[in-house]
Amino acid sequence: MTGRTTLPAQDVIAVLAVALLWGGNVIAVKVATASIPPFMTCAIRFALVGLILCPFYRPQPGMLRHVWPVAVVMGIGHFGLLFLGLSGVDSATGSVAVQLGVPFSVILSRLFLGERLDGRRIAGLALAFSGVVVLAGAPGHADLQSVATVIFADLMWAVSMLLIKRAPPIPPMIFNGWMALFTSPMLLLISFATERTRWSAVTDAPLAAWGGVAFTIVGASLIAYTLWYKLLRAHSLNRVVPYTLLSPAVAFAIGSHYLGETITTVKIVGALMTLAGVAVIEIRIPASVSDTETT
Repeated sequence: MTGRTTLPAQDVIAVLAVALLWGGNVIAVKVATASIPPFMTCAIRFALVGLILCPFYRPQPGMLRHVWPVAVVMGIGHFGLLFLGLSGVDSATGSVAVQLGVPFSVILSRLFLGERLDGRRIAGLALAFSGVVVLAGAPGHADLQSVATVIFADLMWAVSMLLIKRAPPIPPMIFNGWMALFTSPMLLLISFATERTRWSAVTDAPLAAWGGVAFTIVGASLIAYTLWYKLLRAHSLNRVVPYTLLSPAVAFAIGSHYLGETITTVKIVGALMTLAGVAVIEIRIPASVSDTETT
């Protein structure tokens, strides 16, 4: 970590690029899942990420036994359900609701790891969850089941963080590549069992849907996380995380312009409440809790 008090200009550009790519990823998922069923979309995404990364990032002996449990919890419980939930919510609600992974991580770390939970963090938790409640009541947001699915996916991300924290350190690209390779067949089986129009949807999907899939792979996975891991190696988490809270603003703007979604005062208030709560929590959260998120 460097001792600078401000980020160098090139790192500011990098972290803003990450926020832009992560915000755009919500839109990309919605565009893709509008034509291709969510579990099939997620299976294709992970299959291609695994095929791209695994040949170049080989695991050391014993690493994979720590990867496959995370593949189940994060790959299916988080990403699979996240794609399912995002397909049924507007991008504004979805982009803010996914921020609840951090509050859930704090709660689970207190319950299972005995980490300290002071009054400041409790206030942040209350504010973050209250903001999503406000968003869920906003006109035109989506059905409550989809909102609940996104929130449960956030909980599964927090559980996966506990698994990662207890495992030996694994290089991020090895972890991401092999987790993707393990996750894809499981998601494919779920798609076979629950999504009846999967093959016709894949073969008939428009170019925009495949563009959404490509963005989730290249933009959100390969480019954004390469930049993110480099930033975390050079700076403390508290110095780079605040920039990533700009990603919902990106989703708001693109969703309004590209998808024709309406931005209301209620949505803005709910979003600001949640993001303020997350900011209060993250400014003191240990790096080990949230360094490994992979959306």
